[in-house]
Amino acid sequence: MIKLKTKEEIDLLYESAQIVSKTLGMLAKEVKPGVTTLHLDKLAEEYIRDHDAIPGFLGMYDFPNTLCMSPNDQVVHGIPNNKPLEEGDIISIDCGALKNGFYGDQAYTFSVGEINPEIEKMMTITKQSLYSGIKKCKTGNRIGDISFAIQLICENAGYGVVRELVGHGLGKDMHEDPQVPNYGRKGSGPKIEEGLVIAIEPMINQGTYKVKFHNDGWTVTTRDNKPSCHFEHDVAVVDGLPKLLSTYKYIYEALGISSNEEEEFLYKSLHS
Repeated sequence: MIKLKTKEEIDLLYESAQIVSKTLGMLAKEVKPGVTTLHLDKLAEEYIRDHDAIPGFLGMYDFPNTLCMSPNDQVVHGIPNNKPLEEGDIISIDCGALKNGFYGDQAYTFSVGEINPEIEKMMTITKQSLYSGIKKCKTGNRIGDISFAIQLICENAGYGVVRELVGHGLGKDMHEDPQVPNYGRKGSGPKIEEGLVIAIEPMINQGTYKVKFHNDGWTVTTRDNKPSCHFEHDVAVVDGLPKLLSTYKYIYEALGISSNEEEEFLYKSLHS
């Protein structure tokens, strides 16, 4: 059952999402060759707790850490460890936080030093597909319109769109209805209504869309061992239109990136 949110609830979701966004912004300066994912994980846990929130992933379904850290051919749900990142790696960092009873959930794929231009292109197009999907998150459309928009951009560029892992509704639970696939048909799936809050998260592979689930119960890699990337935003339908509860602003500020990609989706809280 899809749980539509009130303006007051969306405000609380915004607060949680912003904590996640600021956590990723803090981490942006720390992602570099030689650092371990376990070190980044500890920084994130401290930051989230210092901001009066609880790490959203830690202990959920028995996950052992604050962050899902997925380098290179890992798609999602990688477990932080003591292996240092290397020049040329990419790493998807997926982070969640719980505050005032509501979750924030966001992911960004970072470059570690200089990376292969072909991998950088995949990351750019995946992020473009995310915003293309967000544009379709408005009343009168259906979830399949979001899915189709993401799939069209990524497959036209020759990339594999992961089938087994999808976006989701967001609220008092991290994973609520509806599921939000990154592939699908226009006009299919549940209707998009006022108060819908979802996490849209394209998971895109450089090669095949097929993935492998590992024996640790968490790690998912590409079947052909080619790189994968992952971007995720929390989106609410407010006055019929998509509004971003999360932001990449803090990441971009840390990395010196100039972007206006979020301008049309800016959310105004009841208290602003």
